[in-house]
Amino acid sequence: MPPPPPPPHAVTSLPHQCSVLLRRLAGSRSLALSSPSSFLRALRCLHARLLTSALLHAPSHPHLTLRLIHLYTLSPDLPAAAILFRAGPCPVAATSLVAAYAAAGRLPAAVSFFDAVPPARRDTVLHNAVISAYARASHAAPAVAVFRSLLASSSLRPDDYSFTALLSAAGHLHNLSVRHCAQLHCSVLKSGAGGALSVSNALIALYVRCETPEATQDARKVLDEMPRKDELTWTTMVVGYVRRGDVGAARSVFEEVDGRFDVVWNAMISGYVHSGMVVEAFELFRRMVLERVPLDEFTFTSILSACANAGFFAHGKSVHGHIIRLQPDFVPEAALPVNNALVTLYSKCGNIAVAKRIFDYMKSKDVVSWNTILSGYVDSSCLEKAVKVFEEMPYKNELSWMVMVSGYVHGGLAEDALKLFNRMRAEDVKPCDYTYAGAIAACGELGALKHGKQLHGHLVQLGFVGSNSAGNALISMYARCGAVKEAHLVFLVMPNVDYVSWNAMISALGQHGHGTEALELFDHMVAEGILPDRISFLTVLTACNHAGLVDEGFRYFKSMKRDFGIIPGEDHYARLIDLLGRAGRIGEARDLIKTMPFEPTLSIWEAILSGCRTSGDMELGAHAADQLFKMTPQHDGRWVDAARVRKLMRDRGVKKEPGCSWIEVGNKVHVFLVGDTKHPEAHEVYQFLEMVGAKMRKLGYVPDTKVVLHDMEPHQKEHILFAHSERLAVGFGLLKLPPGATVTVLKNLKICADCHAAIMFMSKAVGREIVVRDVRRFHHFKDGECSC
Repeated sequence: MPPPPPPPHAVTSLPHQCSVLLRRLAGSRSLALSSPSSFLRALRCLHARLLTSALLHAPSHPHLTLRLIHLYTLSPDLPAAAILFRAGPCPVAATSLVAAYAAAGRLPAAVSFFDAVPPARRDTVLHNAVISAYARASHAAPAVAVFRSLLASSSLRPDDYSFTALLSAAGHLHNLSVRHCAQLHCSVLKSGAGGALSVSNALIALYVRCETPEATQDARKVLDEMPRKDELTWTTMVVGYVRRGDVGAARSVFEEVDGRFDVVWNAMISGYVHSGMVVEAFELFRRMVLERVPLDEFTFTSILSACANAGFFAHGKSVHGHIIRLQPDFVPEAALPVNNALVTLYSKCGNIAVAKRIFDYMKSKDVVSWNTILSGYVDSSCLEKAVKVFEEMPYKNELSWMVMVSGYVHGGLAEDALKLFNRMRAEDVKPCDYTYAGAIAACGELGALKHGKQLHGHLVQLGFVGSNSAGNALISMYARCGAVKEAHLVFLVMPNVDYVSWNAMISALGQHGHGTEALELFDHMVAEGILPDRISFLTVLTACNHAGLVDEGFRYFKSMKRDFGIIPGEDHYARLIDLLGRAGRIGEARDLIKTMPFEPTLSIWEAILSGCRTSGDMELGAHAADQLFKMTPQHDGRWVDAARVRKLMRDRGVKKEPGCSWIEVGNKVHVFLVGDTKHPEAHEVYQFLEMVGAKMRKLGYVPDTKVVLHDMEPHQKEHILFAHSERLAVGFGLLKLPPGATVTVLKNLKICADCHAAIMFMSKAVGREIVVRDVRRFHHFKDGECSC
């Protein structure tokens, strides 16, 4: 006999069971976040059960399929939801899919579900979902088009959510104006949606995006007319005023807040920080603590960053202590920015060891963390440790490479900077304009003009010609390589020049002995409305020094405080004293020292000593030398017994930096040391110099053996002078460069008096222009004369 049919309640209970299971799974959204794979397994089991029971897409139970689609939109398997939807498009399922695909950043797919629903079946909620999707993707025009289609419908009307989504999208309109905002505001008022909190908040956000005084006033009017306000209302208004730079108005709104909304407090503190008002930010933070407003990671990150940038290290450490006392239970994602800010704080206050300890204890690190500790080591001149961190980084971005390249340049390792730059490109990492600026600066340090020109070409190809950092680096590079005309050309074609550009060009002209032109450019800068800074005056005084413009130097020195409110520092005094000393006016230099608002420093006594050498003031020179020995033994000591100076230097462990000169020939930099015999063509260079030396003597050259402070025979002193590094490099250049080409040599120390005289005679003997850049300036030798 066949089995008896099941009771009726057993048949109807299966859909009910599936519905209960789907509801339970929908209620466990935390599982979808914490364990997506487990959530998806459970969902697929339910999917299989609906299939085997023929309940999927059953007309009698449509809610089961809709709920299944919605659950798939919460899982990693979005395509499964799309397949279920295609089998029977409906507005409810389409709404879930539009929202899910838009959240995943797949806007075209999201819109396709809207298009799949026949226009007659679309409802307001589906329209709202598509408008929100466009708003999320910052596509204003399509969002407005969908809203218009909603208005054109005879059976549908926009609701509060429609206007909220539309206003959010309209904030991304190109050339958004107050007129656009007013038109939308009128539509809101006509529809009666103006009383909705979300709509009013969206209106305020729209007005403040215009960033005009009129729009901000309209936003304030909306705020005043709102019967109810929430945290978002106040925060949006505060941020709007801050963006306009009106921190006072932002504070006025903040004081009206009724409630302990921590987000509003954070917005106000952040506004103060971005406006450079660190004291006000810290005072508000203290009040926040006193009033027991909840502190979160945004609070601590803002205030720590402010303390680090403003140099308020003691305040920053007190905030760190507050964090330790509170022991906030930050999740790793929240703790990360706070720890990064702490690493920055201790790096900037010079306590890199504590910064590294915090870095090591961090449970999670991102590229910002690694870049922060890397920058800390670079700024602390710990290049070896910086290199170690750089090589250990699990991931690097453009900033990582830029920091390391710049670190090498500022650490005096220009060759390593270029090697790293080339490695960066070999690893297919695209350098930004700041990284190019570092590499170009390295070329300037090395005098690698051809390499610098190649990098200039790359900048043009990559479209970085408008970059101020790259342009300023090019000006300095060309100037340091002796190509002052090219530097001036870069300056003239830069689309936007800043005060750094002007300073670089003034410095370039001054270094090359074009003092008058440098002063004219400075006056032009001031006439253009660009205020000079202390660096501007250093470059001007240096230009006066190199050109012997004593009276002009005095005039610009006096104008610093009188006209621009800049108090001269020890470096400005040192430049002016050196200028007076070179002009033989050592008495005026002595009087100037008496008027200084501080005790003479190392650079001041060095300038006095140099001036005494020119004027022959033995008494003041001996006094300056004694003062230098008290501060540091590292000076040449010509005004005291030379043997005693060398003995003192040996006793105190001082090693004199060896003189070296280099020249770029054939895309290669050739380096020469004093008395160099290791260069492969050294023998040929010495022979050439002997031949040129004979011509020089006929022109009147006599070696100045007084500059050799050793007790030896005159012919031995002449041999030492003959083998100075700058002379060897010049000889190599004359031998290897094409006839008529300018010979450009760079030296790490100051050129000695005899080599200066010798190269003047050499330029006349061979009929070539020779440029030597020493530690102080450029010397352009031509026809037996020098630009200095």
